[in-house]
Amino acid sequence: MKKLFRQVSVLLISACLLPLMANANESAATTEFTLDNGLKVIVREDHRAPVVVSQLWYKVGSSYETPGSTGLAHALEHMMFKGSSKLGPGESSLILRDIGAQENAFTSSDYTAYYQVLSSDRLEIALELEADRLAGLTLPEDEFLREIEVIKEERRMRTDDRPTSLAYERFQAMVYPSSSYSIPTIGWMHDLNRMTINDLRQWHEQWYAPNNATLVIVGDVQPEQVKTLVQRHFGPIKARPIPDAKRPIELDQPGERRLTLYLNSQVASLMMGFNVPSLNTLEDPKQIHALRLLSAVLSSGPSARLATNLERKQELVVGAYAWYDAHTRGSSMFALGATPNVQNGITLEQVEAGFWKEIDKLKTTPPSQAELDRVRAQVIASQVYERDSIEAQATAIGQLETVGLSWRLLDEDVKALEQVTPADISKAARTYLTKSRLSVVHLYPQEARP
Repeated sequence: MKKLFRQVSVLLISACLLPLMANANESAATTEFTLDNGLKVIVREDHRAPVVVSQLWYKVGSSYETPGSTGLAHALEHMMFKGSSKLGPGESSLILRDIGAQENAFTSSDYTAYYQVLSSDRLEIALELEADRLAGLTLPEDEFLREIEVIKEERRMRTDDRPTSLAYERFQAMVYPSSSYSIPTIGWMHDLNRMTINDLRQWHEQWYAPNNATLVIVGDVQPEQVKTLVQRHFGPIKARPIPDAKRPIELDQPGERRLTLYLNSQVASLMMGFNVPSLNTLEDPKQIHALRLLSAVLSSGPSARLATNLERKQELVVGAYAWYDAHTRGSSMFALGATPNVQNGITLEQVEAGFWKEIDKLKTTPPSQAELDRVRAQVIASQVYERDSIEAQATAIGQLETVGLSWRLLDEDVKALEQVTPADISKAARTYLTKSRLSVVHLYPQEARP
């Protein structure tokens, strides 16, 4: 009876998602062109509301930095709001606020991006402001001296004073022993202390050029109109030589690494990471999509294996997760984590053993077709619902393009996921979830130190 119920449930989920899958497979009206100066522009039409999002993505992030000079990408993101040849510090933000626009920026290992969400009839204002700070950023030293202290305080609040964030920073540095993915995006504090305005001026000169950027515009716009506006404001900006940026390729099997930390944490926690490839670093994309669905089998909602087996049945954890990012510029990581159920006297060693039990089960016994269909439907549904937002559409396009992939993968993703079989899931677990690729952090409260 239970088996029949599960089969009926999967059929119902699949039936409900058929229209969503069809929509996901349909390519939205998307136009791509490149200016003579190398600026790549991608326009995706979405006429449901008179709103547009404009995002300018630069191919530079913390993985482009080197030891001794970290935090530059993030610091320059802050300084991009501090004045240009036409406007003083903060004036561009005031202009956008006055027309009802939202703006922000973000930095990661692989990219730095700036965006505005505003009425589609005001798009030209956002483009003019963005082009102005690309071509005429002033970087005044007095503004830098104030802002670097803001960045240091941000590091203290978000990392140094937050035990789980501090532990994850150490974890990341251990997971990537031979690549620049070991560098925290905000930078190490000792490098922030010795950063100068000249460092940022050089960084801007090196990487902030139209031929190292992608402009993504999604919303209620017409491509030809956008092309005219982009040419008007970005066309006069000259291209510049860009340094050769190598992909951050990690050691294939670095060997098992372990770290025990005692920090000012209220609870213990476990972090496990496996060195794995991404779509950029492996020729066979099917293995990558198998890793994506393997993560979903373990941690896609309350019916996934970690929640069902470790949390509810065995009561080993009060929360567990698995995640994997296939869309990185270089190598990637398959991560697992959990908080032990201390009320039951559970230790981190027991939780780790529970993880291995689930991993080994997948290595020897593929998931059923019904289980795979269910989690695949959940992954697809999540993506379809997410793309209902023009901001999410633009971000997905910008991320793919900036890490060296193509926005067209968005419209091919459902087909790629549908080709993964249960046997592929087992093969991925056997190939990549091994101790020769493993990094482990045991985080304990400070008072638990021996």
